[in-house]
Amino acid sequence: MQGLNHGAHGVHGAIEKKLSPCTPWWMLFLAAILLSACARPPQLHQREAFVFGTRVEVSVWGESADKAAQALAAVLAEFDRLHRLLHAWQPSELTTLNEAIARGEGNIAVSAELTFLLKDAADIAARSDQLFNPAIGRLVALWGFHSDEFRPQLPDMAAVEAVAKARPSMSDLTITDNRVSSRNRAVQLDLGGYAKGYALDRAAALLKGMGVNNALINIGGNVMALGDKGGTPWRVGIQHPRATAPLATLELRDGEAIGTSGDYQRYFEVGGKRYCHLLDPRSGRPAEGTQAVTVLIPPLPGAPQGHFLRGVGALSDAASKPLFVAGPAEWRGLARRLGVEQALRIDAAGAMQVTAALRQRLTLLAKDVPVAELP
Repeated sequence: MQGLNHGAHGVHGAIEKKLSPCTPWWMLFLAAILLSACARPPQLHQREAFVFGTRVEVSVWGESADKAAQALAAVLAEFDRLHRLLHAWQPSELTTLNEAIARGEGNIAVSAELTFLLKDAADIAARSDQLFNPAIGRLVALWGFHSDEFRPQLPDMAAVEAVAKARPSMSDLTITDNRVSSRNRAVQLDLGGYAKGYALDRAAALLKGMGVNNALINIGGNVMALGDKGGTPWRVGIQHPRATAPLATLELRDGEAIGTSGDYQRYFEVGGKRYCHLLDPRSGRPAEGTQAVTVLIPPLPGAPQGHFLRGVGALSDAASKPLFVAGPAEWRGLARRLGVEQALRIDAAGAMQVTAALRQRLTLLAKDVPVAELP
């Protein structure tokens, strides 16, 4: 997902006209500062960071510089906290739980927050026929995706088949009173397909709690909008899976979130074949037949506004994964079961299937992409 921001450029020409080849260096330096300040609308404040293995960008509109700085710092600090809580292969509360499960321990104490996250992820997994499956962390590791850099190397396929045969799933977990047990020692939890969305929800709650009502939060293509940008809706781009330019753009309304899963960021190639990080738990192998899936989630009616909640962010992150894995025959029916009415899929040939509800919101930019509208 790409954020598209439009700045005001009205003063550039006035400054340029006053400069000559003989202009003193300090005036050039001052002009450079002024140009930098004018390149961004005066009410737009942004911060970028690298968290969850991806680039994050948070934009706040219409607040004072001091208030915006405090809000942005609080959001990035929260992202760092969640990164340490949920990291799948660096030391975290989640890796501690995985180690205890691997040892065959039961009644493992976990925090109230992790208890909530596991219960929520298990609920989404059940509704997706376990195609959304955070319990297959061992498979993710075998394929080399528990690393920030991927080597073009196939795993030990006998080991992959052994884990797939053990069929680890969220249904193997018993979660009660902040304690977790697993009946299957092959379970290794990886919340990478959920955590970014939960972080969106946490960021939105923090911003609203600080009185910030207009913001855009982008975590590696998972985006949530709060309010608007000076009366203009936030406009975002949907990444083309095989080109640098956006596939389409759309305006995000207050409280909406959009999430994309694709085979174009975390992948490697061997022998001319692409192997992406989105694994099919049924086979233990990377899913095939789909280049990308995007889902748009409107505000959830009556969603609680507390520390532990499933918001639109978590659902936008989690729901795109099983739709990607499901493939052409099953993805639309599965979307309905997950309550997703606005979605699009790019198939292996680069053609788009898009629901009517989302099609009417899109401004298509890639004119060479075949489009089929679905009810």
